[in-house]
Amino acid sequence: MTDRYASFVQSGAGRALVKRLGLPDPPRLRRHTPGDPLVPGPVLLGASTGGRLAEPVGKALTAAGVELVDPAAATDATARFAALVYDASGITDSTGLRQLYDFFHPQARALLPSGRVIVLGTPPAECGSPREATAQRALEGLTRSIGKEFGRGVTAQLVYVTRDGDAGTPVSLESTLRFLLSGRSAYVSGQVIRVGAGTAAAPADWDRPLDGQVVLVTGAARGIGAALARVLARDGASVVALDIPAAGDELAAVANEIGGSAVQLDLTAPDAPTRLAEHLASRHGRVDVVVHNAGITRDKTLGRMDADRWDSVIDVNLSSQERINDVLLERGLIPAGGRIVSVSSIAGIAGNRGQTNYATSKAGVIGLVDSLSPVLRERGISLNAVAPGFIETRLTARIPLMIREAGRRMNSMAQGGLPVDVAETIGWLSWPASGAVSGNVVRVCGQSLLGA
Repeated sequence: MTDRYASFVQSGAGRALVKRLGLPDPPRLRRHTPGDPLVPGPVLLGASTGGRLAEPVGKALTAAGVELVDPAAATDATARFAALVYDASGITDSTGLRQLYDFFHPQARALLPSGRVIVLGTPPAECGSPREATAQRALEGLTRSIGKEFGRGVTAQLVYVTRDGDAGTPVSLESTLRFLLSGRSAYVSGQVIRVGAGTAAAPADWDRPLDGQVVLVTGAARGIGAALARVLARDGASVVALDIPAAGDELAAVANEIGGSAVQLDLTAPDAPTRLAEHLASRHGRVDVVVHNAGITRDKTLGRMDADRWDSVIDVNLSSQERINDVLLERGLIPAGGRIVSVSSIAGIAGNRGQTNYATSKAGVIGLVDSLSPVLRERGISLNAVAPGFIETRLTARIPLMIREAGRRMNSMAQGGLPVDVAETIGWLSWPASGAVSGNVVRVCGQSLLGA
C-alpha cells in the first residue's frame, strides 16, 4: 500500500507546503540494503565517569569497521555524525545525570538524517543502591524524548546490559549494536532492550548471520510473514514456511522464491503440533528458530462479539503458540542456542477499541515472553517478542481513511512502517549472535504515541 501523502511531502512542492503550513513531515528512512556499510559516517562514542561498557563497545564497533570519534577530539562545529553512542553505566546518582546533558547538548544538531542514538546502562534492578537505580531508570526518559525531538528519521534506544553479561561483552552486545546502528532498525525507536548472559555466537559472515540455521515461520504466505521468509533466507537461513491450506498457492510461491520449503497446516487442528514436530524431525532433525507470526483479527466491540470470534482469535494468536512450543520443547527439537520469537502488537500494550479479543491475545503473547523466557534461559534458549504498530499491509489498507491516516502520523516518524521493518527486527532476534537478548518485547512502531 502506498502512502501518497509521504510521497507528496518528499517532492519539491510538497516540502514547501509542509514547511509553510506546519504539516506532518515524514522523513525518508534509511533502510538496509545488502552491501551497505553499517553506518554512513563516523560515530561519536562517549562515556560517563566510571562507565564499564565504552571499552568493549569501542572494540566491537572498530572490528565492525566503524570510524569512532572521541568527544575530546570533536572540536569541529561543522562535524556530522551517523550516530551518538554513550555509556551511562557509570552514573550512580541523580547529580551524575548532568553528564548526559554535557554529551548530548552540543551534538543535538550534529546527527545526519536517519542518525542513531544509543545509550547504554545497567538494569535498575541490578544497581547497588537506590540512588544508582533511580539514575539508571532516568535514562528511559532521556532516550524516549530524544527519539521524539531530533526528527529527520533519527532513532534513539536504551540498552541495559546486565552485569552478569559482562563476560560475554563484546560478543553479547555486538549483534544489538549492529542492528540498532544499521538501516535494519529504521522503524524502531524509543525502545528499552536488555542484554544478558545468554549464549551468543558471532557469525563467520555478518552479511549472512543465519547461515546453517533452520527457521520455521508461521503465517508465511503473505504480508509480514512473506517479508520475514525473504529476510531470513537472505540472511542465510533454511526457511520452513507454514500457512493454512487455503493459502497454499501463495505459500508455495514464497517458498519457491526463497528456496525454502512449504508446509500447509492449520495450527488450530488438534494434531497440528504433533504433525509439525514430526515434519521438522524427519526433514531437518531440529529447528533453530521458531517465529510465531500467524495471526488473525475478528473485530467487533465486546458487547456485539459472538463467542466464535473470541475463541478463534485467542486460539490462533496465542494458544497455538503455547501448544507448538510445548511439543517442540518436549521432543528436544529446539536445541540449546535456539531462539523463539513471537509477534505481539501495540494493541496488546495500549488496547484498541473493537479489538478486545485481538488485544487480549497479543497481551498474552507478552505474558508468554515474561513467564517462559526465564525458564528457557536455563536451557540456553532465548524468547522474545516484537510488537508492530501501524504497518502498511493489506489489512491496514482496509481501515477507514481518517483512522488510517491517524495511525500513520501518530508516531515519531510520521509514517507507517513496512513489513520489512518487522522482518528485520525479528531477523536480529533470530541471529545466533543475539542469544544474550531474551525476555524483551521490542515495538516496531516508529515510536508510536499510543502505548509508548
